[in-house]
Amino acid sequence: MAGQLSESVIKGIIRRVGLECAARGQTLSETLAAFMVRAVVLDPRNDFNMAQILTEKDVQNLIQLCVTRLLDTTNPSLSTIKMQVYFDMNYANRAELLQEQQRVLEGKLAPVVREITDSCPRVQEDMEKVYQNIVSYVLLSSSLGSPTDTETVREVTAALQSVFPQTEVTTFISLNKKDKEEQLKNLGMLVTGIRLYNKECGKGGSSIDDLPAILNEAIPSATQTVDEGLNTCHMLAHKYTALVESMQEDPHRYMQLSSFKLREAVFNVRQYEAFLCILLSDAITSAQEVESLNVQFAVTMMQLKNTVQDKISIDSKDVFPLFLELSKIWTSFQDEMLLLSFLTNMTNNLQEFLEIQSQLFPEEVLTPLLRGVTVKSDEERIRETMGTRVTVSDFENQEWLFPETTDNFDQLLIQYRSFCAHSIGVKGLTLPGNPDIGILKHKGKCYVFSSKEAAYAFAQDPDKFIQLNVEKAKEYAELIQLLELHHQFQYLVPRAQARIADKHLMKPTAKCDSSTQTDTHILPPTIVRSYEWNEWELRRKAIKLANLRRKLTHAMQTDLSHMKRENCTQVYLPKDVGTQTKRDNSSNVPKPQVFLKGLRGGSSPTTHMVKVDLTRAVDET
Repeated sequence: MAGQLSESVIKGIIRRVGLECAARGQTLSETLAAFMVRAVVLDPRNDFNMAQILTEKDVQNLIQLCVTRLLDTTNPSLSTIKMQVYFDMNYANRAELLQEQQRVLEGKLAPVVREITDSCPRVQEDMEKVYQNIVSYVLLSSSLGSPTDTETVREVTAALQSVFPQTEVTTFISLNKKDKEEQLKNLGMLVTGIRLYNKECGKGGSSIDDLPAILNEAIPSATQTVDEGLNTCHMLAHKYTALVESMQEDPHRYMQLSSFKLREAVFNVRQYEAFLCILLSDAITSAQEVESLNVQFAVTMMQLKNTVQDKISIDSKDVFPLFLELSKIWTSFQDEMLLLSFLTNMTNNLQEFLEIQSQLFPEEVLTPLLRGVTVKSDEERIRETMGTRVTVSDFENQEWLFPETTDNFDQLLIQYRSFCAHSIGVKGLTLPGNPDIGILKHKGKCYVFSSKEAAYAFAQDPDKFIQLNVEKAKEYAELIQLLELHHQFQYLVPRAQARIADKHLMKPTAKCDSSTQTDTHILPPTIVRSYEWNEWELRRKAIKLANLRRKLTHAMQTDLSHMKRENCTQVYLPKDVGTQTKRDNSSNVPKPQVFLKGLRGGSSPTTHMVKVDLTRAVDET
């Protein structure tokens, strides 16, 4: 119950802040108002305790503070928060942007696809209408030309007839819904590939833009624009940082510069720099992708030309895969055009959040302030600390990482967006960290430092300086996103706000109109033809059946038809069949006969026996 009350109170505060600003001529989004409410609550200087129930006086004070900060257009902090909200609500990476574009395209084609797949034409006129709808689908799905251009429609129709003549509509209609949709996609890609090939051969394609040439010219221009923006914010960040350092070193300078809100200006240009780096990375990825697509397109087109070679008849299995590949590559070119347009718009829209710098610090104001101040770039600061390194033996329980002892050293996830972990909380500055000094790994997280002295001071008590950074982020809410401190502020955000908040910023609940539709006849028709809704018709049938019960069927036979029916039967004649299951056989071998002579003795004292073998040979038997 308390959670529901807190949520309703916070929503009411956000709504009242928005209404108050609107009454004063400043219209803002609910997301910006919600972020500002959180920023004011987190600021310790405002003495708000979210663990206690807010009184009406506290609510009024909170609303007044939020409105005052939201209407203070001279504060770079407000410009930074607006920039963060804008980027968080509008930026999407490549995968998300292409997925959204695919969803929009499918939504645009859905009515045409539904009309094609649900139609069941019976006459020739309806067949022609289905074919015209297929031509419209092919043209809309490829985004190559306008459906109102007669020449383009004629070109698409000719290409479609070469792979799908109108006589095939009957076969197409007999397919199920899923197969129809699949064939439509294949036809769209084939026709696109044919049109691209004809354009290459100079036989059409006048409505097709030369996307590779456009991208090759536009991407370097977009990259140069982002580079110029980075150079501008680098120069401003270096100047503002030098002025803040001079304030800390000289009390007189502090009195002179304390009213200029230089820290907020530093955070503003650093955030602008971080967002431009993201856009520049996307632009570089897009340039690499376009370079690869140019090679693939040239190779595929050459293979297609070698396959065709002015032949009159070509097997479809040889050329269709090449047409499909051309279509896929061209779709990738269209995706890169979409991504480039998105990056260009984001870059242009981010520039307005840096305009406050020229208003607060014009050249005639900034130049006198910088007189006698040494301005160092980030590269110069890093070069000054090259060669200095932390001595590991000075720390017993701390883990230090160095390039030569750590695998994937350049890919380590550094806290605070690679800014010095010591200078944020102590000086309120975002100085670039030098990893070569040594990366401190504390509780699984890595920290870098701008100098060896800063590293030693931080390593003595890391938790203390981490808490100092958290307190600094409470004072300057824009540091939460700039330094990526969201995980450290989860326990500070009320549960009701956490339900409203997204991962980075508090966003309003996403709402959209949605609708669903089912097929007209998914299952085969089960119409009972014998069903009658008319009661009188049922009575008539019942009377008819009742009368049939009293009817008799008679049959008679005349003399002429008696015994006149011819009838015949056919039988199989018996046949003699014999089988043999046993056969008697014998064989004869010679009987051995042996005669012995002289066994009875004789006149001589010695007996002489003679053995005579009388057995006949086998071949004699």
